[in-house]
Amino acid sequence: MNIGLIAGSGQFPILFSKAAREKGYRVMTVAFKNEADPALEGIVSDLEWQHLGQVKRLIRYFKKNDVHDVVMLGAIKKTRMFVDVRPDTKAISILSGMKSTHDDGLLRAFARVLEKENIAVRASTFLCPEMLAEEGVWSKRKPDQAEKKDIETGWKLAKEIGRLDIGQCIVISGGTVLAVEAIDGTDATIRRGGKLGKGNAVVVKVSKPLQDMRFDVPAVGAETIKTMHESGVSVLVIEAGKAVVFDRKEMIGLADQHKIVILALKDGKF
Repeated sequence: MNIGLIAGSGQFPILFSKAAREKGYRVMTVAFKNEADPALEGIVSDLEWQHLGQVKRLIRYFKKNDVHDVVMLGAIKKTRMFVDVRPDTKAISILSGMKSTHDDGLLRAFARVLEKENIAVRASTFLCPEMLAEEGVWSKRKPDQAEKKDIETGWKLAKEIGRLDIGQCIVISGGTVLAVEAIDGTDATIRRGGKLGKGNAVVVKVSKPLQDMRFDVPAVGAETIKTMHESGVSVLVIEAGKAVVFDRKEMIGLADQHKIVILALKDGKF
């Protein structure tokens, strides 16, 4: 059985490909140049490197390889979208029909184009649901009262920026928002906020209120904790059941080593 993979950067495409292979799938991959990890070539059944924007070529590849279901995994550096895109006529037609190019609208429009070609976009975790965050406090240290207040406030504000399709993450301290995720991504947001928080900041990273689990699912891992430690950020809050977690064991070990709180909540409630 064939499954299609549209691969950006990071380890999610690799982890998915290994899980799919173990379950008997042949992973037919379109990997974006300057984004996807070259290690994919040794894991997937077939791979073609493409530039962002080559929609017709992407469709031809999946049809040629008898692919009717695909997943979209991995990050795309949004800043690269202004310098490393080669839009074909189909990509231009998608963009011209949109009022804005915010993440959700653009990805849904792209998914509709694929579906018209009999290529369905599946949820990013449909072969590896065990990667979704489980509810609870994962770290040895628990949040104190001041941190709990920031978590409650931060959750509401993060959901609001998600509703506006600005980002999924904020950094907050003492009730004041220090940084809001934008085009520069989560790690840069943590660094900006940590610089201002001076060791007492909280990161809240949640799904959008109408999160489409097919793409752009919030993701965290050991690298997130490393960035937090380097930036002096002391608490990480994610959404149970709606965040993908990489390197969970290593992530928790690092958090305990650096006395960082990791907390997965539902609806922002303890």
